[in-house]
Amino acid sequence: MTRKQSGFTLIELMIVVAIIGILAAIAIPRYQDYVARSQVSRVMSESGSLKTSVEECILNGRTVLGTGAGECDPGATGSNLLTGGNAAPAIANLPTGTGVPAVSSPLSATTIITSTFGNNAAPILTDGTAATLIWTRDASGSWACSTTNVPANLAPNGC
Repeated sequence: MTRKQSGFTLIELMIVVAIIGILAAIAIPRYQDYVARSQVSRVMSESGSLKTSVEECILNGRTVLGTGAGECDPGATGSNLLTGGNAAPAIANLPTGTGVPAVSSPLSATTIITSTFGNNAAPILTDGTAATLIWTRDASGSWACSTTNVPANLAPNGC
């Protein structure tokens, strides 16, 4: 009598596990780059949203950051990808693990908005010298984005 084979042999299972391991070894670093790239884009968007508030303050002559009469509050909210900053004067105490962009003060025709990566940002953005994303306004009112210590493959288009 012949016995019918059922199930997989040990070698077949080991081959499947090896293939999955190889795919994971390739996919995990690519996924980490994808996460870091999305974090840089998110910080670009979050800090870029302050440009409108800062521009409005400059045009109306409010050049000091603060919440008092005649002062500028850019209205920044805390981000778990940033560390430090001063663009949220209305927020007395930011929650632990959050930061906001830093806005050069007093505001001028050449104002700079600097976002420093930290807290929950990807390790590639915080190891060693923390990466920064910088919005710079020139005297004509145009804004330009630049990065410092952000790997070229993670920098968003237009920055």
